[in-house]
Amino acid sequence: MSFDPNGDRRRFLQASAVAFVASDLALLSSSNKIVAQAARPVKRGTYSSFPPIKQVQANTLNIGYAEAGPANGPVVILLHGWPYDIYAYVDVAPVLAAAGYRVIVPYLRGFGPTRFLSAETFRNGEQLAFAIDTVALMDALNIDKAILAGYDYGGRAANIVAVLWPERCKALVSGQGYLIVNYIANQQPQPPKEELALWFQYYFATKRGELGYSQNLHDFNKLMWHWLSPQWDFDDATYERTAACFDNPDHVAIVIHNFRTRYGLAAGDPQYDALNAKLQTFPVISVPTITIATDFDGARADGASYRRLFSGKYEHRIFVGFGHNVPQEDPDDFAQAVIDVDHM
Repeated sequence: MSFDPNGDRRRFLQASAVAFVASDLALLSSSNKIVAQAARPVKRGTYSSFPPIKQVQANTLNIGYAEAGPANGPVVILLHGWPYDIYAYVDVAPVLAAAGYRVIVPYLRGFGPTRFLSAETFRNGEQLAFAIDTVALMDALNIDKAILAGYDYGGRAANIVAVLWPERCKALVSGQGYLIVNYIANQQPQPPKEELALWFQYYFATKRGELGYSQNLHDFNKLMWHWLSPQWDFDDATYERTAACFDNPDHVAIVIHNFRTRYGLAAGDPQYDALNAKLQTFPVISVPTITIATDFDGARADGASYRRLFSGKYEHRIFVGFGHNVPQEDPDDFAQAVIDVDHM
C-alpha cells in the first residue's frame, strides 16, 4: 500500500480521552492554546504504567499507542527510540496531560503491539518509514497538526516530518539535535574514539550480528541501556517493562534494516526514492525547535555542528549528567522543553 501524504484529513474530535491526572489542568483559551507555565515537577520513576493501550489502523500498520489528557487539548506526539519503547515517556506524559495537552505515545513499527497488516509488506526500517508512520497515525486519529518530540529513531522521524510535511508539525523537540542521516556523508570515517562508540552498528552489518541480536535480544538491549546511559542506575523492573516490547515478530528485521540502510548496506523502499532524495541534501528545519544534548553527545553537546540546519525560532539545551534515553532519565526537563517550544 502506498502512502499519500496529501490525502484528505478530517478535523479531529474525540469523545473522550483517558487522563493520567484528573486535576491540576491548565486553563485553556478559546483557541485551545495552553497558557504559558512551568511544568509540574516530576521525578524519574514517579509513574510505572500507562492507561490501556489503544490500537488504530494507519496505512500499512495497526499501531498501538497510549493516550492521555483532554481530547480537545493541543496535541503532542512523543516518539521513542531504540532500544526503548513508550515507557521512555511514562513520567513525561502525565505532566503534559496535567498541563492540558492531548498526549499520544505510539509504539514504533517493530515494537510492542504495533503490527503490519499484511505478511507481504516490506519490513522497512529506513529512517523515512518512521516519519511516514507518524503522519499516517495523525491521519488515522484526525490530527491536523501536532508538537512532535522524540529522540533516536523517534527524534529522527520527527525531524523528517518537520522537513517534508512542516504543515503537520507545530513545533519540534529533538533529543540529540539534528538527526536526519545523510547516507553518503555517513560512509565517511570518524576519529577512532567515535568509531568505537558505533561498535554495535558494525555488528549489525554482519550476519553474525543479526543472529546474535535475534538470539540475545533481552540481554543485548539491557547491555545497550548501560552502554548508552552509564550514569542511569535503572532497576530490573524498569528494564523488564520495556523488554516486553522486543517480543514483536518484526523487531529484529526492522532494527537490522534500519542500521544497514544508514551505511548503504541495504536498500529502502523504492516507492519513496523521491522523498529520500530530499533528505540527502541536509534539508533545513524551519519549525520552532528546541534541541537537547546530554553527556551521551560528547563533543557535539554544544549543538554548534548542526545549528545552521535550523532556520526558525530555536533554542539548544544541555542536560548534564544524563545519557541517551533523555526523556526517561530526565522527564522533568524534557516535559518543560515541550511546553516551552509550544510558546516559541
